[in-house]
Formats: sequence, C-alpha cells, structure tokens
Amino acid sequence: METEPQADLDAHDGLPLSGLMILDFSQFLAGPSCALRLADLGARVIKVERRAGGDASRSLLLAGTTFDDTSALFHAINRGKESYAADLKDADDLAAVKRLVARADVLIHNFRPGIMDRLGLGWDAVRALNPRLVYAGVSGYGPDGPWRDRPGQDLLVQSLSGMAWLSGDADDPPIPAGFSVTDMMAGAQLCQGILALLLRRGVSGRGGRVDVSLMEAAIDLQFEHLSVHLNQEEPMPPRSSVAGGNVYLAAPYGLYATADGHLALAMAPVDQLGTLLGISALDAFPPESWYPERDTIKALLRDHLLTRGTADWLAALEPAGIWCAPVLDWPALLAEPAFTALDATQRIVAPGGASMMTTRCPIRIDGAILRSSRPASRLGADQQRIDEDMAL
Repeated sequence: METEPQADLDAHDGLPLSGLMILDFSQFLAGPSCALRLADLGARVIKVERRAGGDASRSLLLAGTTFDDTSALFHAINRGKESYAADLKDADDLAAVKRLVARADVLIHNFRPGIMDRLGLGWDAVRALNPRLVYAGVSGYGPDGPWRDRPGQDLLVQSLSGMAWLSGDADDPPIPAGFSVTDMMAGAQLCQGILALLLRRGVSGRGGRVDVSLMEAAIDLQFEHLSVHLNQEEPMPPRSSVAGGNVYLAAPYGLYATADGHLALAMAPVDQLGTLLGISALDAFPPESWYPERDTIKALLRDHLLTRGTADWLAALEPAGIWCAPVLDWPALLAEPAFTALDATQRIVAPGGASMMTTRCPIRIDGAILRSSRPASRLGADQQRIDEDMAL
C-alpha cells in the first residue's frame, strides 16, 4: 500500500497557492491571520504598512515578549510575509501602492467602513485597476447599522454577541474566552471566502469582493445555541449551577475537580456512569431527567469525583468508551507524547540568527506538514525588491 509522504514543506514551490500575490493592508489579528494562512499555503504575501511604526501589533507586547526588536506576537501572526511601507495619504506612495494592486491577486484590509474609499482604494476604484482582483475586507460589525463605527475588538465583540454569557456556572459573572476567538474565526471565514472567489476566478476570470465581520463570526460560532433559542420562547438559557459546560446539554457535560486535578466529562449515559464510578444514587435518574435534573446529578458526580485522582477515574471510564479527558495546562500538554507526535511547533529565525518557537500551520498537504522558518520582515525591508519586481 502506498503511504503518504511525511516530509516538511518549507518553500513555496509546489504549494497550492504558489504564484499568487496577496496584499495585506490589515493590522492586529483577524486580517493578518487570514493572510498568514494564505502564506502558509504558498502565496507571496506583501504586508503594506504605515511608514510611521507599521502595523500597531509590532509594538503590542504580550507578557513583554519581543523577538528581533519587535513584538513576538507580531512575528507569530505575520511570519513569512514581506513588508512594504507606505503613507497612503502621500500621492507618490499611493501611486506605488496602486501599481501593486494592479498586479495583485488578493487585497486584504480591515479598515473601518468607508476609509478605503476615502484613500482611493475602495472596491470600485481597485476593480477598475484590476478586474481579476479578489478584494477582502474584515470589519467589527459589518458595513451598516448603528454599531458600524464601534471599535472592532475581540473582547468587545464577545461581550456584545452574548458569547461571554455562555461559559461558567450559573452564579459566575460573564466569562470571555481566554483568547481572541472572534478575531481568529473571522480570519478563517475571510480565508474561506477568498479561496472560493479565487476558484470562481479560475473558471470565469472575474474577481470579486468578500466581506466578513467579527460580530457575524461571533453569531455564526453560536449557531447551535442560537438556533435553539430562536425557535423557542425563553429568556437567556440558564447555565448549570455545577460544572457548567453547555447551556443546553444534559448531565454529565462539564469539568469536575478530582483529588489531584480536573476531569472533563462529555455526553455519557448517567446510569452507566453510576455503575462505572460506583455512585448508586445515579440509578434513580431516568434518561428524561438528565437535563432538567442536571444540577442534582452533577452535584453527585462532583462530590464523588473528589475522592480519587484523575488517572484512577480515567482508568475506570476510558475502557468503557466514556467520552472523558484530563484537563491539561500547557506544560502538561507539551509533555504529552500525543503533542510530540503532532509536531505542532516550528522555529523561525531572524536575519541576525536569533530564533523563536511558535506554532505551525495546522494544515497538511499531500501528507506533508507545512512550515515556514521566515519571521516577519522588518518594517519596509522588502521595499526596494518589491518595487523592482513591479517594474519588470
């Protein structure tokens, strides 16, 4: 039987988007994460940045971590891209940027609605320059409505969208996700739209426009819960008082403390859990009670699971096919052989030789892991070469 190759790919040749040129005008996370994925898949990504300071993420430090005199976060989300510095309000710079637009395959931006039009780079202007261009925009709240000019920031969107009310137990305050989930989802959805329009262009030769917003991404992320809520008369669904994990799922769904850690229990027959764990009181709950009586059932599980360690409970549950897992922190995850087997990290290397570990592209092509050892470029470092390329 023929096996798939397991080699790494660290070059654009042979990758699916090799030969495409992307202009990334975006900052922070949503747009840049989209452009990053296109770069991972082989596209040439030119990051068009302000002359004064560049992308604001260059100076956005997480825990004070820097790399190559720039925020480590900036490199994590912009690795492998080239940098082109321009003042879009300067006539000469704008003319140079328009030359790039005329040659590009995709343009990505995350300016607030109306700004690209005022700069002369709106959809109507650029498609006149390049009818084959795929024009991709990401905003906070869409092009219309009373929220269109609000700051499109992830925590604010989580708060406005109802997402923050879904996590935690009944008596907890709203709890946001611990990472920029709406930014990253909006970036992924923008990437999907770009690839769809590139596919259409391959058939028709016609470019197109794709727009996403953080708010629409947040709404779509909640499609399971909102679909239920929209079809029944109810206030906000109550969170479980014990081991809250999902507002609409029955016991035992949630996270439970053990004698030495925590255990996740997903969907599982409560009566079977009672037998496996030695909780005879669970026999009193028929299946139709597992949702309405979830807090009572979860309280019995909570008290009993505290009596032994996580490994003991896993040994009792996993052989029976119960969906369960230990709750790992990052050091524990990195120590797992399963993490090692995924080979999920990579090292990027700065021009001066300094190196930094980061995550790699999660996509495999033809069985091969995609890697890129190039860090983000220093501001404007690729300017001369790009201008020379455009003159050819």
